[in-house]
Amino acid sequence: MYKVTIEITNYQERIEAIKKIRVAVFQKEQGVDPALEFDGNDNNCIHLLAYLDKEAVGTARIRYIDESTAKIERLAVLSQTRGQGIGKALMKQAIAFIQEQKHCQKIVIHAQVYIQSLYEKLGFEPVGDRFKEAEILHIKMVKLLGNREQGTKKRHNG
Repeated sequence: MYKVTIEITNYQERIEAIKKIRVAVFQKEQGVDPALEFDGNDNNCIHLLAYLDKEAVGTARIRYIDESTAKIERLAVLSQTRGQGIGKALMKQAIAFIQEQKHCQKIVIHAQVYIQSLYEKLGFEPVGDRFKEAEILHIKMVKLLGNREQGTKKRHNG
């Protein structure tokens, strides 16, 4: 079994690898319109790339919605490498990165319903009704980051 490594990068540095994975997963597998998939936000996001035996096989991005909210988006793992914990590793790394940004109080995702249980295991809770995004059934999920390890449990400003 190969070791999964995850790199935190920006879009322009790894554009080819990111696009290859997202086109394969979202456009070819799921039929998502390229205009929806590549929404113009990539240059303003932090990107994660997962490597399996030095080959890029998964990606996700972090976009800050406002001062206290981050959104993890575009989680994608190539079909031939699924089932090895790569998506979960990407999510754990994204969550850890966001938690290091002391200003963030919550993480939001729009989870495809078929994979909702993965996010629940990572502490996300469903909010509201299911909805269609790019013709795929989703559910909004939120993870609150209220408990800080360094004595900021009761402090709400900073």
